[in-house]
Amino acid sequence: MGGKLCNIVDGTKPVIVMVAVQLVFGGVNILYKLAINDGMNTRVLVAYRFIFATAFISPLAFILERKSSPRLTWMIALQGFLCGLFGGALGQNLYLESLALTSPTFSAAMVNLIPAVTFIFAISLGLEKLAIRTWAGKAKVGGTLLGIGGAMVLTFYKGPQINIWSTKVHLLNKDQHVAASHRMMDNHVLGSLLDVASCFSYAIWLIIQAKMGERYPYQYSSTALMCAAATVQAIVYATCMEGNWSTWKLGWNIRLLTVAYTGFLASGFMVTLITWCIRKRGPLFVSIFNPLMLVFVAILGSLILDEKLHLGSIIGGVLIVIGLYAMLWAKGVEMKSMARLSHSKSSKEAEIINVGTASAEDDDVSAAATNPR
Repeated sequence: MGGKLCNIVDGTKPVIVMVAVQLVFGGVNILYKLAINDGMNTRVLVAYRFIFATAFISPLAFILERKSSPRLTWMIALQGFLCGLFGGALGQNLYLESLALTSPTFSAAMVNLIPAVTFIFAISLGLEKLAIRTWAGKAKVGGTLLGIGGAMVLTFYKGPQINIWSTKVHLLNKDQHVAASHRMMDNHVLGSLLDVASCFSYAIWLIIQAKMGERYPYQYSSTALMCAAATVQAIVYATCMEGNWSTWKLGWNIRLLTVAYTGFLASGFMVTLITWCIRKRGPLFVSIFNPLMLVFVAILGSLILDEKLHLGSIIGGVLIVIGLYAMLWAKGVEMKSMARLSHSKSSKEAEIINVGTASAEDDDVSAAATNPR
């Protein structure tokens, strides 16, 4: 009985960890919006996030992987630079600019487009097979189309306002919030395009990261290399675009909380937990929990930011999530099929080896019978 209970507890650990990870990532969106509303420059915010992340992950990589002595080559350095660009500085700057023009819930919904965009890139580069005649192939195509359709609904259809609940906790500055609301209405399409661009950037990062992992299978060191490259890129970009050094000042306020939370907790500690979950249950298990962030952001945004939900946002978000799970189901079917194929191939090879061994033994017995010595 005690053994079964321990197995159940051990089996629920990855689930609890991934729910906590998505809750933390939901908090990132809320804090981003609060820092932007406080007047913090988005480019400076991105630079500080990766400064804090590098300060956290670099000692961790040194402690955990110093004995493995990872060898850094020019190709790995280039891949690390590109990962820092597309998965770090560029992706985060595009995402924050879109968040400033839209809302946390909207941006969280658009993030679920990344698997669909990654699938399109993988098909174009020959890294993924379409297999349109199979149910898995049809599900992947259908999921991609649903995701794109949901993004279009989010962008071009607002619909009536839906009031689920209302609280008196409004952390956004009222005057700036009103001005931002008018700006959001004027630049909603621009914010949507920036969100889609950030999804493309992260999809490119995933493909490069997969290639880098084949040459450099050191998860902590590769993350530290990516964060260090993103730090340099983000600082250079922020310095070139923002000449006023007063924007870099941090006090004991929401700005310091945001950069510490996103750097240490989100980009540092949560990455370690995600890596642990991937090792325990695989990447498919981790991907299944992505839509939870949308739910958390929608709840937190409506509770503490007075964010209003609209019918278009709900319909678009649901379409994107359905499309995501269709693609995850298809990928799961393909992985099981590949596992069965690999197992049957191994069984056939083992059977051939056994038959060959048995034949050799029979030959030896026959030879011994004809040669009594």
